[in-house]
Amino acid sequence: MLKNRTALPRLDYLLAFEAAAEMESFAAAAKELNVSETAVSRKIRLLESHFGCALFLRGHRSVQLTDHGRKLLSGITPALKALERVSETMLEGQGRSTVRMAATNSVASLWLMPRLRKFQMSNHNVTINLFSSDLDSECLTDAFDLAILRGDGEWPGYDAQRLFGETVFPVCAPGYVNNHPHLERPEDLLAQSLIEVTSNHTEWLNWKTWLSELSTAPDVRHSTFVNTYPLAIQAALDGLGIALGWGHLVDRHLQDGSLVKPLGDTHVRTNSGYYLLRRQGAPRHAESEVVTRWLTQESAARTRYVPGLSQRRQA
Repeated sequence: MLKNRTALPRLDYLLAFEAAAEMESFAAAAKELNVSETAVSRKIRLLESHFGCALFLRGHRSVQLTDHGRKLLSGITPALKALERVSETMLEGQGRSTVRMAATNSVASLWLMPRLRKFQMSNHNVTINLFSSDLDSECLTDAFDLAILRGDGEWPGYDAQRLFGETVFPVCAPGYVNNHPHLERPEDLLAQSLIEVTSNHTEWLNWKTWLSELSTAPDVRHSTFVNTYPLAIQAALDGLGIALGWGHLVDRHLQDGSLVKPLGDTHVRTNSGYYLLRRQGAPRHAESEVVTRWLTQESAARTRYVPGLSQRRQA
């Protein structure tokens, strides 16, 4: 039994310290932990307050450990690794557990599904039971441990962790561009076959609102209507026209060349994003923590889209 529990700082303080010490950067540690740099700095300040000494020498772009910091790092690293090994062993001994996850149709089909096989190969004892719906009310129920939804980060009763933002640009098959070579400006899209998603989510971007953000008269001529976003991307892959592409959801198609961006870097960037949600006060099961950590790592490894020709603010 521990004799002096008050001597122990919080684990999240130690994790922030260990990441910053290894990377010699608060910013890099924040990216690794998928939190803000301010959060990392705050945790380390509280850790320094707990021990009553400075752990880092702060520079303009990097940090270095003090003697106290090096002493702490040498002591906690073996302990953290031992805790990690014990946790992994515990999970392995529990048999296969299921995490119930809900997500929008687009995230489930285009972002999660291509990654699930790799997750299963590395996590033999955890199964993800995935449900997809574009109705928030169906995803935000007690039936699910985790949910991924689009919004502004505010869901009453839920803790929200941002996975990626919302950057939207036209996409189509390479063959479509070859057959329509005069695609250079947003207004050139008005003469093209545009694929539209019909949805009850009026806050989601469609062709009319996307073109309006670029000061183009939204006199849109649609060629194909579908009721889910994955169907719109499949229609674009099949050469039926041009769809709106959400960054991160279509990245793998852009990387393998099955989709291209006919207007290059022209895009609309919003203040919304896709968030991982967990009910406040719900038990934190070990298997849910495994999935959360995996999603955080996938988020940290994503392509970053920089602000470009348009930035749109919305709720």
